Amino acid sequence: MNRFRITPSVIPNLFTAMNMFSGFFSIINASQGNYTYAGWLIIVAAIFDTLDGLMARLTKSSSELGVELDSLSDVVSFGAAPSFLLYVTYFHQFNSIGIILSSLPLIAGGFRLARFNVQLVGFDKSYFTGLPIPSSALTIVCFILSFYNNGYPEPINQFIIPMVLVLSFLMISKVKYDTIPKFSISSIKKNPWLYFAYFIALIILILYTVKGLFFIFVFMIAFGIFRQIFKYFFNKKAE
Repeated sequence: MNRFRITPSVIPNLFTAMNMFSGFFSIINASQGNYTYAGWLIIVAAIFDTLDGLMARLTKSSSELGVELDSLSDVVSFGAAPSFLLYVTYFHQFNSIGIILSSLPLIAGGFRLARFNVQLVGFDKSYFTGLPIPSSALTIVCFILSFYNNGYPEPINQFIIPMVLVLSFLMISKVKYDTIPKFSISSIKKNPWLYFAYFIALIILILYTVKGLFFIFVFMIAFGIFRQIFKYFFNKKAE
């Protein structure tokens, strides 16, 4: 009977598998022209991605295998799926150049995940080096869900290529982005302004749904860039 015992690691790995399946299903729907459904499936994949980490902590079953499996599923759901969705909704018109440009989030995301796995020490980190691939994917997806309607209107379509280039660069950059802290009274007392920002973000999300989520990610990404620039000049001045 012990041979068939379910180990704690099975639970988070099941959520990881659902993450991967959602990304794969998104690609299928995008290929069939169901772009809105494909976009929402990537958001569903992000929910499963969050839950697998939560379950790993609750069951105390974090492992190197889980980290590798999570990265492989992220390449599918947050690399291949949004890149393909970008291609079929916009970049297909540019032929070979369009294929190259739309592949950048996938390629940069793959490098980002490989670097994360190599540099990972322990399973709790206070920050990420480079924009996390789920954040990049959700920014792209929320943009598509907010503005695509049988094409992108002017001048919105002028932002697509810069957005893809910036997001791809940030994933392989050394710009630091904070992880979401564990919710507790002591954490709130330590970072009151951070939780206030989360509260404002929640209100924006409730009021403006997907479009609000897009602007939340834009703000988060821009904040990381400006903070990095400020630290660079501050350290330079201190020297």
